[in-house]
Amino acid sequence: MDSETRVAKILLEIKAVTLRPSQPFKWVSGIYAPIYCDNRIIMSHVKERREVIDLMASKAEKEIGLSNFAKVCGVATSGIPYAAWLSEKISKPMIYARSKEKDHGKGNIIEGELEEGERVVMVEDLISTGQSSLACVESVRQKGGKCTDCLAIFNYEMGKAKNAFPQAGCKLFALTRFSVLAKVAVGQGFIKKEELQSALDWSANPQGWSDRYGK
Repeated sequence: MDSETRVAKILLEIKAVTLRPSQPFKWVSGIYAPIYCDNRIIMSHVKERREVIDLMASKAEKEIGLSNFAKVCGVATSGIPYAAWLSEKISKPMIYARSKEKDHGKGNIIEGELEEGERVVMVEDLISTGQSSLACVESVRQKGGKCTDCLAIFNYEMGKAKNAFPQAGCKLFALTRFSVLAKVAVGQGFIKKEELQSALDWSANPQGWSDRYGK
């Protein structure tokens, strides 16, 4: 079993991801979707969590290169626990970034020590439009750091993110993707075979799908 399929299977089995094409979920943005992803659930499953972090460390080493970054940076707050476990696994220092400065205390946008010119890899739990992750990438750059890589557990494969990351000069690496997860869901009996195309149609055109099915 390849790693993308394995991570998709984990997310489905621990119910971090729920697919429901016939009864769409309403997201906070107002859009309707056949999927709801809550990767925070991974924190409560030790065995699966360790496997996910092992796979994240492997991807960081083989596809990004451990010598290509000095620190691991978590997106506040969703990416912080995974950044912490990853930094421990690969023996790298950690920081975390906010999308905007705090309105109290020191007003920090970066927590931890970031040196001028220091390279970091951004860690996120999931990517939808990519805006929150890229806002944190920009926060690192504003403070003198360099960030050209983002590592996530799950990628919704939305068109906005596909365009936004290259435009921001940042490569996106994800352990698994929506299209892989949807096919695994059929194979494991989480959704019916006839529901697969509906789910894939959403990924290709979320707003159009929402307009049709969210009424």
